[in-house]
Amino acid sequence: MMKVALGALTTRGRSFVAAGLTAVACAFLLGEQDLLRAGMLILVLPLLATFAVSRTRYRLACARRLGPSRLPVGHEARAELRLENVSRLPTGLLLVEDRVPYTLGGRARFVLDRIEPVGARELSYRLRSDVRGRFKVGPLTVRLADPFGLVELARSFSLTDTLTVTPQVVQLPAGRVLGAWSGDGESRARTVSTAGEDDVAPREYRRGDDLRRVHWRSTARYGELMVRREEQQWQSRATIFLDTRRSAHWGEGPGSSFEQAVSVAASIGVHLAEEGLSLRFVTDTGEHAEVTSAPGAAAGGELLDALAVITHSRASTLVPGLGAVRGSGGRDSEGLIVAIFGVLSPAEARSVASARRGTATGVAVVVDPSDSGTSAEGAAFLRGSGWRVLRLASIGDLPAAWAGVHQGVLAE
Repeated sequence: MMKVALGALTTRGRSFVAAGLTAVACAFLLGEQDLLRAGMLILVLPLLATFAVSRTRYRLACARRLGPSRLPVGHEARAELRLENVSRLPTGLLLVEDRVPYTLGGRARFVLDRIEPVGARELSYRLRSDVRGRFKVGPLTVRLADPFGLVELARSFSLTDTLTVTPQVVQLPAGRVLGAWSGDGESRARTVSTAGEDDVAPREYRRGDDLRRVHWRSTARYGELMVRREEQQWQSRATIFLDTRRSAHWGEGPGSSFEQAVSVAASIGVHLAEEGLSLRFVTDTGEHAEVTSAPGAAAGGELLDALAVITHSRASTLVPGLGAVRGSGGRDSEGLIVAIFGVLSPAEARSVASARRGTATGVAVVVDPSDSGTSAEGAAFLRGSGWRVLRLASIGDLPAAWAGVHQGVLAE
């Protein structure tokens, strides 16, 4: 421990040692006893400080809380630290430093004069990031120092916490997109649960039908065996597709088309989750995940976590991702598909058009600040293929453009 402490001498401590050794050497050369005494005093002082710090026996406990642990870009979180002296001895001077990524504002440093036995100190500082991502906060380092500032001995805790900075989310007009709700029964017009005995919509008997479903009143009316339709079981699901190809996006930083597209995906995903739809997230590389979230304050939380760390892909084609959208099949081929792109060529638009099958509703969002002619042609092809198309320059254009999606009428 003493060896470690000697290595923890500060610049001031090393200067004292150098000055003491120089004074002692000069005293022997010049035969000056007073200079020798002064040199010995200067030399011994850092050694005494090193001994005192190395003999420190008190124990410290640390706790950290981030509030909130997930926040959008441009917002602030607060880190609260509690440092407790769990020994029976008071501490000396403590230099406390919490390791914080530069993106969140750099390291947080505090100076504590003393913590009494079984005492505690509470510290706090702010965290803010204009860049999305997942960042590690900590560990906390405590430097033990002597009153003269000659020695600093560092002790680190292993505790770390994670702060997730999510993309910007804008509020969208309330309302469900037509076609986002689909069912599994035979009638998509209404359900037996909402129809009376006289208003039920029957159909002709088919071999294998349960005879308990025979509707005798309709059988007598039509002169052939009629059965009740199955009760409609409504399902709500949406697939969010995001084109992350570097070649499809322009610019760098928060204002780039890629960051704007990520914010569009986050805003639409949170909006759909709040409306009660289960979400499936797919990228151009074919990676996909179920990100179902319950409606409420945490709606879309899993999607936001995924989008917080998403980066450009090196893919040159949309084929793997579109294959994942089509590959779900069955009931997932219905519902809502929201696809977000950067630059979209007519050839790529043809591939995208085929991703919508059955009764699925397709909404394409083209985020192209350059308003290129290539994207205009691709958007026109999708529109002609039955897709609802939004063309945006930035995330700020989304709320007004989304308002038309509910009625299926989109303004250019």
